[in-house]
Amino acid sequence: MPASFAVLTAILLLLTLLPLSRIKHWLVRGLDFPRLQLAVLSALLLLMQIAMLDTSRAGSGVMLLLTLVCLLTQLWWIWPYTRLHRTEVPLSQTAEPGCETISILTANVLMTNRNAATLTGLIKQHQPDVLVTLESDLWWQQQLDQLSSGYPYSIKCPLDNLYGMHVYSRLPLHNAAIQFLVQPDIPSMHAEVELQSGRRVVVHFVHPAPPAPTENESSAERDAELLVLAVSVAQCDQPLIVSGDLNDVAWSETTRLFRKVSGLLDPRIGRGMFNSFHAGYPFIRWPLDHLFHSKHFSVQQIQRLPNIGSDHFPLLMTLCLEGKTSAEQTVTLEADDLQLLSDDLAEQAVTPDQVHRPERTTGTPVA
Repeated sequence: MPASFAVLTAILLLLTLLPLSRIKHWLVRGLDFPRLQLAVLSALLLLMQIAMLDTSRAGSGVMLLLTLVCLLTQLWWIWPYTRLHRTEVPLSQTAEPGCETISILTANVLMTNRNAATLTGLIKQHQPDVLVTLESDLWWQQQLDQLSSGYPYSIKCPLDNLYGMHVYSRLPLHNAAIQFLVQPDIPSMHAEVELQSGRRVVVHFVHPAPPAPTENESSAERDAELLVLAVSVAQCDQPLIVSGDLNDVAWSETTRLFRKVSGLLDPRIGRGMFNSFHAGYPFIRWPLDHLFHSKHFSVQQIQRLPNIGSDHFPLLMTLCLEGKTSAEQTVTLEADDLQLLSDDLAEQAVTPDQVHRPERTTGTPVA
C-alpha cells in the first residue's frame, strides 16, 4: 500500500509541477485545464493517506506533505473563481441614472451540431443585444439569418474548418472588420456597437486554435493571438469588451497575462467558474468561453445557458455602462510578464498594430 501511494503521489506531483514550466507543448499546456479536477483528486488522495498510512513513519510524512502541496497549488490557481474570493467587478445598480446595459450571448455551436432550433429558442427567450457564434459554417449562417428581422446588423465569416464566426446585433455595428491575426484560417471580428444613447462600445471577438494534437502542437499561436490583442486594447480609452472561446482556461498563465497587459476585468472573479466546456461530461468541465471588459462597466448578470447540442454551453452576460467604476484588477504586471509577452509576440512575428482599431468617426453600420 505505501508503494501504491508513493506512485500516486509522484504522478500527482508531476501533473502539478509541469504546468508551472513555460513549455508550450500541448501535453504540458493541457494540464492548465483540469486544475479543479486535480484539486479534487489531491484532496481524496490526502484523505486516503491520512486514513491508511502510518503517519509516524518519515516516508508517510513526506507523501502527506507533497500531496498537501499539490492540493494547495491547484487551489491557489482556481480560488479567484470561487465565491471565497472578493469580486473584481461590482454588481450594477440598474436604478442609477445613466446606467445603460449591453447583453452578449456567446455560443460555440459545434459545427457538426444541427440543433439550431434550441439556440434560436434561447435567443428569442433572452433577446441579447449581440449574438456571437463560433464554429458556425454556411449551414448555421442560413439558420441564423432567419433572425435578421430582429438582428439587422451582422458580420459573417462562415468556414467549414471549425473556426467560422458570426455576429448578429440588434444594435448598429460600425467600422466592422474581419481579421486573421496569427493564422490564415482563424478569423477574429472587431467593431463598435452603438447603444441606444449613441454611446459606442468597442468589441473584439476571438477564437484562437488550441494546443492539441489535431490543431497546433504548441500553444504558441493561441498565446500570440491573445497577447497581441491584449497590447492593442490596452491603448484604448473607450468602453471595450473582448469575448469568445479563447481555448484557454480563466486561470492559466496566458489568460492571466492577457488580463494584466490589457487591463481588462473578469466579472466571474468572486462569482464562480461558469464552466462552459465540456457540456457532455459533468465531471470534466472548465471555463473556455470568456468575456472581459474595461473599467467602464459593472456586471448585471452572468448566466450559463442550457445545452444546445454542442460541446459548449452558451454564455450570456449583461453589463451596465456606467462610466468608470471602482473596479480594480486582482493581478499586476511584473518584469517576468513583460519578458514572456515579448517572447510570445516575437515567436509568431505579430505586432499590436495588426489589430483593427475602430475609427472614432461616424462610420457606416454593417447590415
